[in-house]
Amino acid sequence: MASSNSSLSGSSVSSDAEEYQPPIWKSYLYQLQQEAPRPKRMTCPREVENRPKYYGREFHGMISREQADEQLGGVEGAYLIRESQRQPGSNTLALRFGYQTLNYRLFYDGKHFVGEKRFESIHDLVTDGLITLYIETKASEYISKMTTNPIYEHIGYATLLREQTSKRLIKTKHDSRKVSLVNDENSSVDKITSLVRRAALKQNENNFNYEKAHNFKVHTFRGPHWCEYCANFMWGLIAQGVRCSDCGLNVHKQCSKFVPNDCQPDLKRIKKVYSCDLTTLVKAHNTQRPMVVDMCIHEIEARGLKSEGLYRVSGFTEHIEDVKMAFDRDGDKADISATMYADVNIIAGALKLYFRDLPIPVITYDSYHKFIEASKITNPDDRLEAIHESLMLLPPAHYETLRHLMTHLKKVILLEKDNLMNAENLGIVFGPTLMRPPEQNTLATLNDIRYQRLIVQLLIENEDVLF
Repeated sequence: MASSNSSLSGSSVSSDAEEYQPPIWKSYLYQLQQEAPRPKRMTCPREVENRPKYYGREFHGMISREQADEQLGGVEGAYLIRESQRQPGSNTLALRFGYQTLNYRLFYDGKHFVGEKRFESIHDLVTDGLITLYIETKASEYISKMTTNPIYEHIGYATLLREQTSKRLIKTKHDSRKVSLVNDENSSVDKITSLVRRAALKQNENNFNYEKAHNFKVHTFRGPHWCEYCANFMWGLIAQGVRCSDCGLNVHKQCSKFVPNDCQPDLKRIKKVYSCDLTTLVKAHNTQRPMVVDMCIHEIEARGLKSEGLYRVSGFTEHIEDVKMAFDRDGDKADISATMYADVNIIAGALKLYFRDLPIPVITYDSYHKFIEASKITNPDDRLEAIHESLMLLPPAHYETLRHLMTHLKKVILLEKDNLMNAENLGIVFGPTLMRPPEQNTLATLNDIRYQRLIVQLLIENEDVLF
């Protein structure tokens, strides 16, 4: 059975705090899981030579399918392991389900698996498989229609907790200014569903409306959990669904395809500032731009615009790393004042490092080739028009960050007599920092460097026209 292989599939186990579950959750699939056959290990009455050390008495050695069927005795949920007669050295899981014996090629690489999921024990593998086989058999039509009437956009129950949630969010936002952004791994997750949290956030008029896709990853839930998209139970023993690592939304894998791009990142889940996705960071902090960009630019404009070789002269690497650690640790409470870092080149270096460390550059991979092609246009007016069209392809948070940076760099070149930095020089510095090709092709990267420089130069010189 093709579906059964996917039923025995998986990921690493992690613990979860118990979460609030309003009465809207649907219990049908949960009831089916409770009814699923339980595993019954059929042990071999004799000692088997050369039994793999990772199997127990359920290993029967080299026996035929017919002998395995006989040993299982027609008992639902009964299972054993046999060595294949057709392929000596490979092992097969024989499992009774639906009044027939199912045979699966069995693998071991430190964990047991027949498909994607990996299990610590054969017992867990069989338990999960029986649950999924039973539910898929009894409720295949129901499962296929789960996404047709989602609760995701109809969260009336959320009003019950909205006031309490808002208070928590205000307190979390206030506390986050005092404590490290790095989460204590031992701290318990706040007992509130991400769906309720999202409803409360929607009440905040100051929330910047940047669209952000969810960052779903396969997840193992401890204890019963329900999908926050369709409200159905997430069945199975491990890897029952996916969780957004940015906001904590829990949904079925199949439901994740229908969830809108409305992720509201939870500050508790953002472990650092540098190397964090730009949109994720600004949504988590509810700001227009990353605080690193705003704070560094503010500091540079306050005391460093006339500094000779600004952005070209490097600050001490160790001190730049200290600034990075300060932002990762303290967020917008990081002290980057002249008292801490007298050399403004350290702050400039920290800003450049932030842009270099972004997993997706400010000028995104998706828009990269549009910008490069625009830079190759010879007619100046047509070139600016093409660059403007390329800017429209950027995600809003990326666009706003780039706009703010170019406004700042325009101020830098206006003081060229003092700092000796013009738009061409800044293009050399920021070109490869703000845009990187999606392909890891060294030759193509080298060929594009002059166009990257030109793009940044033109963005600075025409900042008032392009943005």
